[in-house]
Amino acid sequence: MVRLGVNVDHIATIREARKSKEPDPVAAALLAEIAGADGIVCHLREDRRHIKDRDLSLLKQVVKTHLNLEMGATNEMVNKAIQILPDMVTLVPERRQELTTEGGLDVAGNASYLEEVISTLRVNNIVVSLFIEPDIYHIKTAAKIGADYVELHTGLYANAQDLNRVVEELEKLRSMAMAAAKIGLGVSAGHGLDYQNVGEIAKIEQIEELNIGHSIVGRASLVGMERAVRDMIHLIR
Repeated sequence: MVRLGVNVDHIATIREARKSKEPDPVAAALLAEIAGADGIVCHLREDRRHIKDRDLSLLKQVVKTHLNLEMGATNEMVNKAIQILPDMVTLVPERRQELTTEGGLDVAGNASYLEEVISTLRVNNIVVSLFIEPDIYHIKTAAKIGADYVELHTGLYANAQDLNRVVEELEKLRSMAMAAAKIGLGVSAGHGLDYQNVGEIAKIEQIEELNIGHSIVGRASLVGMERAVRDMIHLIR
């Protein structure tokens, strides 16, 4: 049964629009867990544009399921992860000017450095996932340098405008999920998934977890966090 990780970044985005104290992403995480979420995801960015250090510290204290910290592979963030000790770290590419993460890590092009980062995190008993494009070269390199999981970037599938492209991207995700599982990697997926397009991804047997944020937070602004999470769980199971 596929698990649901709820990303609470955009609760913090709403808060930061007014630089106020609410809505609180920590409260949103608790409501998501009450509704049945299997994990909570947050991205601590270099510029702290949404999630703050305070949020991460509190999430570590209160999350009862599984805390997945998305972060860039920088010395600052590695030290922060070792300090907080989330259940999982997902290493993602990060550029200051981007609105959201725009693609997967160049694992093959940065293998030596990423191998050092992965080793440091794993020594501290942190499970490590790499956010990557559904590409066999990146998958094989992820396994070679010691990653526990790969999270397949679903953005091209989610943003495809015509049926042929949707089918093409879906098949790529399906075949790469199979390849990753076959060589011993855990597999998750995320980016751009919503209530309309998530169903086919959830059917891919090798995908263990879907990490979804923006769509759930968007619906939560209209119907509440608990209902938004329950609606997504219903669709993926």
